[in-house]
Amino acid sequence: MSTPTTMRAMQIAEHGGPEVLAEATVARPVPQAGEVLVRVSAAALNNTDLWTREGAYGTPDDPEARSGWRGPLDFPRTQGADVAGRVAQVGAGVDEGLLGRRVVVDPAHYDATGPDAHPVGLMGSERDGGYADYVTAAAERVHDVTDSPLTDDQLATLPTAYGTALGMIERGRLRAGETALVSGASGGVGIALVQLARARGARVVAISSGRKIDPVREAGAHAVVDRGQDVVEQVRAAAPDGIDVGLDVVAGTLVADGLPLLREGGRWVIAGALGGYDVAIDVRRLYLHNAQVIGSAMHTPAHFDALMDLARAGAIRPVVAATFPLAQAARAQDELARRRHVGKLVLHP
Repeated sequence: MSTPTTMRAMQIAEHGGPEVLAEATVARPVPQAGEVLVRVSAAALNNTDLWTREGAYGTPDDPEARSGWRGPLDFPRTQGADVAGRVAQVGAGVDEGLLGRRVVVDPAHYDATGPDAHPVGLMGSERDGGYADYVTAAAERVHDVTDSPLTDDQLATLPTAYGTALGMIERGRLRAGETALVSGASGGVGIALVQLARARGARVVAISSGRKIDPVREAGAHAVVDRGQDVVEQVRAAAPDGIDVGLDVVAGTLVADGLPLLREGGRWVIAGALGGYDVAIDVRRLYLHNAQVIGSAMHTPAHFDALMDLARAGAIRPVVAATFPLAQAARAQDELARRRHVGKLVLHP
């Protein structure tokens, strides 16, 4: 039987709303030396997909500039950072024992080769991603999870959301017995933060709202405060001794409101700007209390290795809110933007 030379992919040819995401028939990629070809079983959605499609990341020189995750995009671009699937083909120099193995792809492109390298590019933005039948990846970024008890859908939710969450927790140096405040707790990264912080032995105070409060509590939060009411007073009541680490994907006014909640030597870790990127703070709350504000973009290779160990052991249980066929990627992204769900949305090629 001849090998297919084409495949389906959901691509953007310009920045814009969900309507710019369109199905295309494209050449099936061929793995180069040191690469593998992965047949996609599941591809999870992230806010990164929305912001990349919209061009909402800005640049260091112009915060209003239309940009992908780390710079201007090369169009057309196949979206999708998060992939679980099976190795269908290997390039030169790659162990053929990977063929047929169930894998998760680390979507990051790093600035160095060491375990603490920084991500400077992302699959679905700086290179084609997993909204497709197949995707290529460097062999060292493909992690064998064949024996994991997690489903393909659950595995697909891990790379960006749980990778970002674990990066925040590690950079914030969260320790057992400390108290963590999690913003945006019903989203993909938020649920991951709740689960991972709880697993680390921290006391978790989460911020959510309405009908999402109970699922966030069920995910492991010790206390959940309603963002529709006075958040600061609710947090003070839930954590009268203060917060050790703020794990924040919202930013906006929450940063200024939250810094006074930190204990001496507290850390406020930011990995998103759902509430706005233009932030004003009282710097006295930093230097007088030896506090730190820490930026956290995704994960390092070492963080991702640790995350895959958790996946193989089934130590975390990602929440999948809904699945969509690949052709309905635009609808799925629209649903993600409405934020009515708890957990992750997943595409099926």
